[in-house]
Amino acid sequence: MKFQRGVALSGLLFWGFVIAMVAVLGLKIAPTAIEYFKILKDSKAVVAQVAETATVAEVKAAFNKYAEVDHLAFTADQLDVSKENGKIVISFEYEKRIPLFYNVSILIDYKGSTANP
Repeated sequence: MKFQRGVALSGLLFWGFVIAMVAVLGLKIAPTAIEYFKILKDSKAVVAQVAETATVAEVKAAFNKYAEVDHLAFTADQLDVSKENGKIVISFEYEKRIPLFYNVSILIDYKGSTANP
């Protein structure tokens, strides 16, 4: 006698639901992660572009140009610009709340700096 092989309907429904929920979660989180990496990339590009004697206003103006090209809602006013060991360092920190359903949402704290390798 041979044993049956395959997936039961209940198992198919369960795993289909799990896969659908993971896909929806990924589709909601992916845009915020992409935005974070764009902000980090733009910050590093600004540090590489401006002179070490640039003022905070010049650094923020340069970042705003990059943010405008990348269509970011993040503005230069949210940046912390400082100098460490004679180099300009840009750091930022913000929260992103992602609504899922009803009154359930995900809160992600994003932090970044050009000082990190």
